[in-house]
Amino acid sequence: MLDLNTYDRAFLLTDEQVATCCLPVLSSLLNCQARLADLPTLILPAGEEHKNITSVQRIWDFLFAQQATRSSLLINLGGGVITDMGGFAASTYMRGMSYMNIPTTLLAMVDAATGGKTGIDYSPSSVSDSGLIKNAIGVFAEPVETIIDARFLATLPADQLLSGYAEMLKHAILQGREAFAELLDYDLREVSSVAFGELIRQSVAFKQSVVEQDPRDKGLRQILNLGHTVGHAIEALCLTKHSQMVNGKCLHGYCVMYGMVAEAYLSHTLCGLTTEVVSTLSRFMLENYGAAPVTCNDYEQLLQLMQHDKKNREQGAITCTLLRDIGQPVIGQSIPPDQFREALEYLCSL
Repeated sequence: MLDLNTYDRAFLLTDEQVATCCLPVLSSLLNCQARLADLPTLILPAGEEHKNITSVQRIWDFLFAQQATRSSLLINLGGGVITDMGGFAASTYMRGMSYMNIPTTLLAMVDAATGGKTGIDYSPSSVSDSGLIKNAIGVFAEPVETIIDARFLATLPADQLLSGYAEMLKHAILQGREAFAELLDYDLREVSSVAFGELIRQSVAFKQSVVEQDPRDKGLRQILNLGHTVGHAIEALCLTKHSQMVNGKCLHGYCVMYGMVAEAYLSHTLCGLTTEVVSTLSRFMLENYGAAPVTCNDYEQLLQLMQHDKKNREQGAITCTLLRDIGQPVIGQSIPPDQFREALEYLCSL
């Protein structure tokens, strides 16, 4: 366990929701002589819509006001928005101070808090048709430690658990048939069980093993982009329009689930993925996440968003990760927008 006394000072970053429900759990997780209530704390508004440069400026201002140094530590307590933004702010403050992540959502535990990707969403003024681009500005910077504790899951509503479960399902379909089948069959009402804790451990271990082999996202790590080309576009559209959200929210994992279904369809048409796998994913989506919150009227804006995706390599084409089969991802596929339109048509037909 990390000893906070090895740093000259420690600071806490969280959001309004987490401060209410998760701070009481935190004290038992850290080896710190000072009470956590005594740590200088910045509480930001909750929600993906606040994952922007304005919030990062608030973090920088807070650190300067507290006279933080490069020998200080920023503790990010929260979901993926907090761990992404906090990591970015810390890794750029005075050219880099240490940070640690304590994820409080399932999504952050298995995805955002692991792997050293930090950043914010951004709408470039120079590109009029881009809209909001997910994670457009950021750096690679590993936390000094990530503490995962399943006790935080008891604070989550069902939709937040499902959001994280979509990323676990993505890891499983990349791993192989046994892992994929296990997650398809798991009863999500049993999230407090030892068995679910083991599923989290396996999911995190899989992602970490991929990251260790390709920390800068130059090759193998791109398999983790499965579902994210379409998923990020849907998420950005929801954030921009504020009218197409899941229970009033724009949940990343839901959008990744929709993206996986659309990209599974592309995988079938371009890489030979079986219709059985496409149907299985589609059925799981409908039974647990519902239909995608997009219509044919959104196709052009979604395609514009995908054409500004940071993963793209060729002008006029959209780059994504597809599947030949379960456990057989294919990275770096450059696909014309018209074929993505066909995948969106399939997704919206469900």
